[in-house]
Amino acid sequence: MLRLTVRRGVSLAALLTVLPLTGCGGGNDNTTITVLAASSLTGTFTELGKEFEREHDGVTVKFAFDSSATLAQQATQGAPADVLATADTTTMDSAKSAQASTPTIFATNVMVLATPADNPANVQSFSDLDKSSVKYVMCVPTAPCGAVGQALLDQDHVTGKPVSQEVDVKSVLAKLTEGEADAGLVYTTDAVAAEDQVKVLPIPGSAKQITSYPIVTLQQSEHSDVAQDFVDLVTGSTGQQVLAKAGFGKP
Repeated sequence: MLRLTVRRGVSLAALLTVLPLTGCGGGNDNTTITVLAASSLTGTFTELGKEFEREHDGVTVKFAFDSSATLAQQATQGAPADVLATADTTTMDSAKSAQASTPTIFATNVMVLATPADNPANVQSFSDLDKSSVKYVMCVPTAPCGAVGQALLDQDHVTGKPVSQEVDVKSVLAKLTEGEADAGLVYTTDAVAAEDQVKVLPIPGSAKQITSYPIVTLQQSEHSDVAQDFVDLVTGSTGQQVLAKAGFGKP
């Protein structure tokens, strides 16, 4: 059985260089599928990739985890991949030209405010982000986590500016766990994964800004049947159990 390889932040150039060498095996005796997935799916998709390999002899699942906007662009530019999963429907819509089927919503997520475990700035509420003494971080506006974060700031009339805007939610979380920020806007699932490394505070009205995650097979896939099998795993009972355990909501 082949070993699962997880690659985060793989560039389009790297995909074009490496994947054609590994993704064109003959039949299911040596088949590789590549899944482009939002960074907030790293933990769950890694687990599901292992499960998929156990169920499909001779199949290897490779991942490129990055911001949804980056991955959608790679998909539309013909990156040799088989499946695309994004952290919002808007970004998925931007990759319509690369879709081989209709995207399926497989999970939802909401944002929370996280601080380092010791909460050095004594952040007690979302409104504390307006304090000049509180250094907070969030995602860039082009990422789904950034768009949702800005919507929550606007909705709750928080005008304090972040000290940094990161490419994805994993990078935001890293700033917290490394002690480089007092607070950050992250998804519930990322806070769950961080366990005791962070303290979590609710964001008022977060339920009004639910993030929906769609998944789809890609036209450039050379293994469309296997790609669809992976989508079926994610949307089926096994995938839903793994996602729920990680803190994702139902579709």
